[in-house]
Amino acid sequence: MHALFEPRLVNDAFGDPGLYVDFRDERRALLFDLGDISSLLPGQLMRLSHVFVTHTHMDHFCGFDYLLRVTLGRKAGIVLFGGPDFLEQVEHKLRAYTWNVVHRYEVELVIDAREIGAGGGGRRALFSSRNRFAREADAVFERSDDVVHDEATFRVRGRFVDHDIPCVAYVIEEKARVKVAKDQLAALGVSAGAWLRELQHAVLTGAPEEAPIQVLWRDRHGDHAMTRQVAELRHLILAIVPGRRIGYVTDLRYTESNVETLFQLMHDVDQLFIEGVFLDEDKAHGLRKNHLTARQAGLIARRIGARAVVPFHFSPRYEGRSGELIAEVQAAWSQTSSC
Repeated sequence: MHALFEPRLVNDAFGDPGLYVDFRDERRALLFDLGDISSLLPGQLMRLSHVFVTHTHMDHFCGFDYLLRVTLGRKAGIVLFGGPDFLEQVEHKLRAYTWNVVHRYEVELVIDAREIGAGGGGRRALFSSRNRFAREADAVFERSDDVVHDEATFRVRGRFVDHDIPCVAYVIEEKARVKVAKDQLAALGVSAGAWLRELQHAVLTGAPEEAPIQVLWRDRHGDHAMTRQVAELRHLILAIVPGRRIGYVTDLRYTESNVETLFQLMHDVDQLFIEGVFLDEDKAHGLRKNHLTARQAGLIARRIGARAVVPFHFSPRYEGRSGELIAEVQAAWSQTSSC
């Protein structure tokens, strides 16, 4: 079954945290955390539509400057999400530079910054290159419960966990997936492509049967195109099933309150990306640093029913020993363990 998006860590497990979520049939991607992103190509950064920051410690936010440098004068806009004081932090970042010529750039860049309030609700502000990134259009950031971003085919939800400061844990949820009858594609004489995503969207959102779908495909004979109505293509859809859910969790204490928050947010996720900073033999150090051990990460993955777990954010003290951290996570996740 064709997945809507493909997640991957930006860096190796010892590098700065970050999750790049690439949408397969669109020139579009999401990014979770904004630390060292130098491994991402400019083209990959240009695909970003939304960035979700967990908190603004340097290893989660220093990449803002690089993202700005790559997109300035080339990209029309980007939306950034963060926690308490995020609008002021974005504003201070932008005010640190001199913008005496940027207003003349042909392509205007608008940064739409959205602050998730710890007590609910939120704030929103715009920063435009046309206005030398002066803060403007302060408004209420409307959201429903823990949904911080919502589109027709997916949503992103977030809740605060405790890292001695508020830190947002996120889950991206594909609303539904469709099974496509590949033999019917062959019978129709077409191949898969981005048009299937358009058909899926039309079916899932209840588009009129007469709504047109432009079918574009390529084969060994070249490029082809035709237009068909939803009703003519509906037979290609075998079934509609629940979509994938991907969790992203980093920088938190191992407390019952945090574990319960994660359970409420992302129980039964298909894939969990979670920090495992220290070996459990160093859990006292982890407690002082407000980070998880690998074993604690595995216990959380087990508690929330994660179907797969990917640990990251390893402490550099274990350089060359990543296998031990991974093994500790896997052991706690896959076996019955007591907390």
